[in-house]
Amino acid sequence: MQMTLRWFGKLDPIPLKHIRQVPGVTGVVTSLMHIPAGDVWPLAECEAMRDEVNAAGLAVEVIESVNIHEDIKLGVPERDGWIEAYIETLANLSKVGVKVVCYNFMPVLDWARSHLFYPLPDGSNTMFFSRGFIQNTTPQALAARYAEQSGGIDLPGWEPERLKDIVATIGRYKSVSQEQYWDNARYFLKKVIPHAERLGIKMAIHPDDPPWPLFGLPRLINSRDNIKRFLELYASPNNGLTLCTGSLGADPGNDIPAVIRAFADRIHFAHIRNLKHLPNGDFYESAHPTSCGSLNMPDIVRAFAEAGFDGYIRPDHGRMVWDETGRAGYGLYDRAMGAAYLTGLWEVLKQ
Repeated sequence: MQMTLRWFGKLDPIPLKHIRQVPGVTGVVTSLMHIPAGDVWPLAECEAMRDEVNAAGLAVEVIESVNIHEDIKLGVPERDGWIEAYIETLANLSKVGVKVVCYNFMPVLDWARSHLFYPLPDGSNTMFFSRGFIQNTTPQALAARYAEQSGGIDLPGWEPERLKDIVATIGRYKSVSQEQYWDNARYFLKKVIPHAERLGIKMAIHPDDPPWPLFGLPRLINSRDNIKRFLELYASPNNGLTLCTGSLGADPGNDIPAVIRAFADRIHFAHIRNLKHLPNGDFYESAHPTSCGSLNMPDIVRAFAEAGFDGYIRPDHGRMVWDETGRAGYGLYDRAMGAAYLTGLWEVLKQ
């Protein structure tokens, strides 16, 4: 197991030297967020990213995310040009030592929450999902809400260039059935995975967040059965999974340890976090220990350990604690505590 922390490069208020001081953390998971979805990541920028991280004593072997252009997901004729650009980006990343690319196939919106900084009784705040709120809002209103709550910090999946045409983009999906969406994913995999094999890069699809439809848009990666179906679209070890306990765990019907054991040989990256289910179907993202949420964290880590997992892990979204400010879900302090907690569980379970 290799413990990492997500870092947003020049846009991150947390310096690498602070991440370097978190016990057990040996690398960062990063990206070039300023490059629009679909554009090639230039080799020079990939090299500069690697050099900056390495100079801080950390590795950068996982990228999250190389965003997929909407034309690929929509399956329109223009997709082939965007796929060629995607393959070129993978080639450049392979040249700087990247081994895993975490990506998603979620249409338009990567994730959704009703609150970015929901206050908890202990004085911390966290991201919260209210079903009622989301059902009665619009994507435009949600984007405006995030812009107000985030304090001007760009959020992954809600980048300004993606949002300016959000209504029109969602409208384009009205003609795309669920089965067509599966076909579009298959087309992407058949084009990309052979190059990933050649380049030594493992592609790791991220589950839908939350794992149910939003705003009438199709979903793919939200259950054990659908994960199986996706991995069978292209039978290659390079077509793999990012196992996100928070995304899948938002549905109490998903047995996370069972999913880990079922697909252990295809899990290349893991996001591990806890969340608290509320009786009405709402949830909030809690501190990592089991007692703070609804997921059994020792059982989850045990499933990884018993499966012989030797990939990359990062503590996922954290609360904002001790009056820290910054990007929602990505303060340093609670994620550092999460990394230490997970490292401790792993150390005991591997003895």
